[in-house]
Amino acid sequence: MKQYGAEFLGTFWLVLGGCGSAVLAAAFPNVGIGLHGVSLAFGLTVLTMAFAIGHISGCHLNPAVSIGLCVGGRFPANKLLPYIVAQVLGGIAAGAVLYIIASGAAGFDVSKGFASNGYGAHSPGGYSMLAALVCEVVMTMFFLIVIMGATDKRAPAGFAPIAIGLALTLIHLISIPVTNTSVNPARSTGVAVFVGGWAIEQLWLFWLAPIVGAALGALTYRFVAEEA
Repeated sequence: MKQYGAEFLGTFWLVLGGCGSAVLAAAFPNVGIGLHGVSLAFGLTVLTMAFAIGHISGCHLNPAVSIGLCVGGRFPANKLLPYIVAQVLGGIAAGAVLYIIASGAAGFDVSKGFASNGYGAHSPGGYSMLAALVCEVVMTMFFLIVIMGATDKRAPAGFAPIAIGLALTLIHLISIPVTNTSVNPARSTGVAVFVGGWAIEQLWLFWLAPIVGAALGALTYRFVAEEA
């Protein structure tokens, strides 16, 4: 239960910190942090939580990561469902706190997106469903490669949180214009449930693509890194 609690808290922090930066600070008058700031915020949530709870739960914070690590032989299948439930609940709880904070400002309109992921008309750059699908698969694939490589017993000890946090920052720098960047079904779900409508209708892609990408990343890493 401590592991599941750690995953709940860690995913809560990821969604509150990452999506919170997008909703509250990205375009704040005169001092908005913009795309670069939001990208860094997501990376910092993972980096900080990896140091805080990595020794408790492994700091997955992401159903796709848990599934990918299972495919990669790094995580037991019997813990998958509880981890995923804890992550999704943590994401939704963070979405609720963010909604309460954001709605305290005059003119707040959750239908404008609330940092939800989308494609087509709901992509920040108007990218198609196919573009969004490919982007999310490839980004999550390389995220898993970095995670598995950085946590490999042959890798330098103690540096994994830095590599993983910076990888997530880079992923956001690349893909925010395409999908608002998911690579994490719990992150997508945590805010989509408050937007409803189109965000829920498009949510399937932000479960399917990250899971497929994570599995591909895990299999790829096992292929290239398998010891003779």
